[in-house]
Amino acid sequence: MVEGKKNTFWQQNRFNIILLISIVVGCVIGLIFGEKATVLKPLGTILMNLLFVSVVPLVLSSVIGAIGNFADTKKLGKLVANMFIVFILTSLVATVFMLVVVVAFPPAAGADIALEAPGEIETINTIDSIVNAFTTDDFNKLLSRSHILALIVFSMIFGFAITKAGEKGKKISEFFVAMTEVCMQTIKIIMYYAPIGLAGFFASLVGEYGSQMIGSYGRVFLIYVAALVVYCAIFLSLFAFIAAGTLGVKRYWKGMFSTIVTAFGTQSSIATLPVNLAGAEKIGIPKYINDIVLVVGASAHTEAACLSGILKIAFLFGLFGVPFTGFGTFASAFLVAMLSGVVMSGIPGGGMIGELLIVSLYGFPPEAFTIIVTIGWIIDAPATVLAVIGDTTCAMLVARIMEGKDWLKKRLNPDGTVKKELTSQPPPNN
Repeated sequence: MVEGKKNTFWQQNRFNIILLISIVVGCVIGLIFGEKATVLKPLGTILMNLLFVSVVPLVLSSVIGAIGNFADTKKLGKLVANMFIVFILTSLVATVFMLVVVVAFPPAAGADIALEAPGEIETINTIDSIVNAFTTDDFNKLLSRSHILALIVFSMIFGFAITKAGEKGKKISEFFVAMTEVCMQTIKIIMYYAPIGLAGFFASLVGEYGSQMIGSYGRVFLIYVAALVVYCAIFLSLFAFIAAGTLGVKRYWKGMFSTIVTAFGTQSSIATLPVNLAGAEKIGIPKYINDIVLVVGASAHTEAACLSGILKIAFLFGLFGVPFTGFGTFASAFLVAMLSGVVMSGIPGGGMIGELLIVSLYGFPPEAFTIIVTIGWIIDAPATVLAVIGDTTCAMLVARIMEGKDWLKKRLNPDGTVKKELTSQPPPNN
């Protein structure tokens, strides 16, 4: 009996253990060989390219299939509305939390950074950027990850059209549901290569940039990582608990391991989306919710951007000797961070727009732009982790709203596995 339990544990966790070992091996190689380890970077690039190529058909099929399966458009509207409410509320919590952190631990304390003007900063038209993010002038452009938000918008409209077509649209909906399953199986095949790709990526990363993490930006990095760990441990666990109790917390963290590793390695929410969808399915979140909330969240929501927005503003205030105090200062920082987390995260180059907004709003000199761009680069890996797993807690909260208090228990078999027959269809009308 004991031996059986050991086998079960290994079967359930062996891939996560292999991923962890591959990262450790990559880091060791990077430390030993230094910049010579960058020769292994193509191994990581291959993994990212395979994941990026898989994202577009996955987004297209999952969104269309999920929305097309809804017979009740009012229930679909309820799902979308609750999704954005949850996005805003979780971003609000993240922003307030980070305000408390930077006041308690000023990120610019003891900073010694040589200010070098980056030259003329290119002006970005925010309105045009938003329009181009949500729409595109050619269908071919939709089939590119650089226009992923436009693809999501089109897929949602197409999905709504399927529901309006009634019986005639069912076959098309069934096709996209089947296509989603094929895409997920494709991702599973690609992930067999993940240990090699992640080992190569981390070897290159540590070998090339390891030494640059020490110095004036080290405090900023440590504060962000510490804040992120605390936020995840407390607030993401709290969100999971609100969504599904103690069972939800346990299944959430167990299901997120591969997602965390992939997000940290690829530093891309979009590239991690397929892995996150698979992890959310293991948790037991309904597929019709995953295919909308996680897909939209990967492009239009990130609590990590809220944390980093406050961090960048507080760092510049301290660096230029401006007191980071007062209601007006906090209110403006709050608004900028919320814009970064809920709106600009879905715009190509949105991070840069947010950074330009910070510099221009507070009247900092042009060289301040280079500083906060550097901060964004330094914290990118851990920020991607929070961005991705934060979307999963949002999906759990939406599931709690849509399906009731005991939604997770109803979805599990006695042995803890998810009832497969419930994964593709929305619940019946309440």
